[in-house]
Amino acid sequence: MDLKFIKYEKRNHIAYITFNRPERMNALHPPCHAEMDSVWDNFVADKSAWVAIVTGAGDKGFSAGNDLRWTAENSGQLAGTIGLKGGFAGITARYDIYKPIIAAVNGFALGGGFEIALACDIIIAAEHARFGLPEPRVGLMAAAGGVHRLPRQIPLKIAMGMMLTGKHITAADALRYGIVNEVVPLKDLMATAEKWAAEIMECSPLSVQATKEAAMSGLGTPVEAALAKHYDLQSKLFRSKDAVEGPLAFSQKRKPNWTGE
Repeated sequence: MDLKFIKYEKRNHIAYITFNRPERMNALHPPCHAEMDSVWDNFVADKSAWVAIVTGAGDKGFSAGNDLRWTAENSGQLAGTIGLKGGFAGITARYDIYKPIIAAVNGFALGGGFEIALACDIIIAAEHARFGLPEPRVGLMAAAGGVHRLPRQIPLKIAMGMMLTGKHITAADALRYGIVNEVVPLKDLMATAEKWAAEIMECSPLSVQATKEAAMSGLGTPVEAALAKHYDLQSKLFRSKDAVEGPLAFSQKRKPNWTGE
């Protein structure tokens, strides 16, 4: 895969995805979105990749979102995600990724950068990270899901206060509001994200993916309807090799050997 603006590597069932434009605070422009679309396709298709960790190059910015300088230099173009499967960074409008995604936020996560993090399942933040949706301050709106995801993930009044003023919040505030799972010193950020990934991978990858699919598809649905909706998913999982291996390993008092089959 020929990537210029994204670093993408895999180790020990983990896919590492890094926005690689530190000179622009890892802001994204159309070529970045196209590369990310391809990266997510690869991650979904690779059965040996069980968890993804998304971060930004350097220690200042996870992603400053849309590259406004590029927009200004290109006659105000904002249509960098049109025709792409997943929207902003290939992820904010993609709903078929049931493998866990961890955001390791190493600095500013603003605008589209915050929207990327909100589209992930788990957020680990460095102590100096800041979060916000400042689009109204430049005549825009957080249209890549931010105006919908944020009010669903934190109390409405907190979300509205953030969105209507465009103000940033600290990592400590994000933890207090429940936006992030853990805040750590920058030097411990990736190790902490990898710790979370390792804990996830102690579980069956098929069970984890089925859990995410059921949980996400059931949001906003009455419990009775949600349970009925995931019956087929549950039946398929219980017929898997991992569903045999789990109880067997438990009875033999050993760690399970997950295959994802």
